[in-house]
Amino acid sequence: MRRLPPLNALRLFEVAARTGSYAEAASELGLTHGAVSRQIAALEGWLGQKLFMKSGRRMVATPIASLFAAEVSLAFDRITVAAEACGRPGARRILRVSAPTSFAMRWLIPRLDRFHAAYPNVEVAVTTVSTVHEELRGGFDVAVRRGTARPEAWPQHRAVAVLEDVDTLIMSPALFEKRPIGKPADIAGHVLLASETRAGDWIDWLDAAGLSHLTGQPRQLFDHFFVTRQAVEDGLGLGIGPLPMLDIDIAAGKLMAPLPDIRVRRTGYVALVPRHLGDAGLLGAFVDWLVAEGRKAAVVAIRKGRVAKAKANLA
Repeated sequence: MRRLPPLNALRLFEVAARTGSYAEAASELGLTHGAVSRQIAALEGWLGQKLFMKSGRRMVATPIASLFAAEVSLAFDRITVAAEACGRPGARRILRVSAPTSFAMRWLIPRLDRFHAAYPNVEVAVTTVSTVHEELRGGFDVAVRRGTARPEAWPQHRAVAVLEDVDTLIMSPALFEKRPIGKPADIAGHVLLASETRAGDWIDWLDAAGLSHLTGQPRQLFDHFFVTRQAVEDGLGLGIGPLPMLDIDIAAGKLMAPLPDIRVRRTGYVALVPRHLGDAGLLGAFVDWLVAEGRKAAVVAIRKGRVAKAKANLA
């Protein structure tokens, strides 16, 4: 007989550690906060030590609990793979994808219809993280993060480059009509919109544009880029945005890049698959699809950049 800890308590513990919240774990699992608390207490009793400590109004996993949770997540992943391998042929599959919020909203989700058309029996469940450097936790099949595909950067994952990233000036077409920008100096007097999560964007772009003397110009600051992007679309000012991630917005006429030749290259995005899950079958197909979409997006961004440049020259 294996001396296993209570499996239901392990399941609740893994979710609580991954989400960092008893309340979020209860919501995800359809349980009450009290039920989660009791199961965690039972597991702590079995292990003989505390797994969570109170920090303000939240329960935070202890360092050893975080390590234990990572191992439990890997074990659950293995069980999932084994169960799917033994499952019914043709049964609907769920592919769990973790991605930064802006990447998911502006690039991945608008393209998912194309993947679903090719794989109608697969449901892609997307969860978001607040920053591109968010810690990798269990509970996903594929994660997208900013970084390089060098093996040493992701020792526990297979990394594949998906999307290159360059920053350029963005604005709304309506604002462009009122105050067109045909050269870098034309940004003088415009409101500059910035994001806490992309703190160096304006400094680097101003330097690339030969406008370093404007580095100290006041900016309106938002906490996340997707908020800044909306403010730019609403015509509240100028922003610095990533291409080709915003090519859908540019194609739809929501945004434009008035100075497309002035670009700042950034670290791109990679797809990460836990090594124990392998790279065959559905996971491999999804990663290959991401790479193909990234190549298409790069081509579209170049075309849209040329159109924007032509408009700026006419202005």
